[in-house]
Amino acid sequence: MENGGESNGITLFTEEELREISGVKRGDDYVEVMCGCTSHRYGDAVARLRVFSSGELAISCECTPGCQEDKLTPAAFEKHSGRETARKWKNNIWIILNGEKVPVVKTPLLKYYNKSSKHANGSHRSQNGKVHRDEFLRCTECKKERRFRLRSKEECQIYHDALANVHWKCSDIPYVKVSCDDEEERASRRVYKGCSRSPSCKGCTSCVCFGCQVCRFSDCSCQTCSDFTSNAKA
Repeated sequence: MENGGESNGITLFTEEELREISGVKRGDDYVEVMCGCTSHRYGDAVARLRVFSSGELAISCECTPGCQEDKLTPAAFEKHSGRETARKWKNNIWIILNGEKVPVVKTPLLKYYNKSSKHANGSHRSQNGKVHRDEFLRCTECKKERRFRLRSKEECQIYHDALANVHWKCSDIPYVKVSCDDEEERASRRVYKGCSRSPSCKGCTSCVCFGCQVCRFSDCSCQTCSDFTSNAKA
């Protein structure tokens, strides 16, 4: 549906909000716009961003005629584009607004994403009421363990992707600058994992989440996410 952009009869964005944005297309429950991310080394990677009424964001890359990357998260697209200062996708992914490249965070396009993130972040609890406790991953090069905070959907995505990377190393952590030369967290500090009942908890029914919409991803093809998605639809 090219003209409409409605979900259950509610218009996602007004004409005024989208008037100056380039490449707008409207669907039943989403709005699609042109976007991109710029690497100083590789130049502009152009793509299409879909904003869904649920707050989900999905990017189909068009950086080259044969690029097959589809349904990327913003963070994944930022990395795919080769952006040197990645991990700040809200500022690095741009939209063409009134003929100028404008960070997506400065447009109305994230209002549903921000609402869903705020809901997901409440007391960093999952939808089943449990806290997402911190997790640790061992570097494949220096063998040191590094902490991952799981307080938001984006942080859960970062840990999820790192866990799937068999060659994961310290420098891959996106939100802090860590190298293999940095000291490992002290054992006395590692016991603090974020459980609301006990700081030294090793895993209980209050802090262990076996899957929710914060830590599972419908656009991921791994078995864990696929099983959760299929069970949620059942």
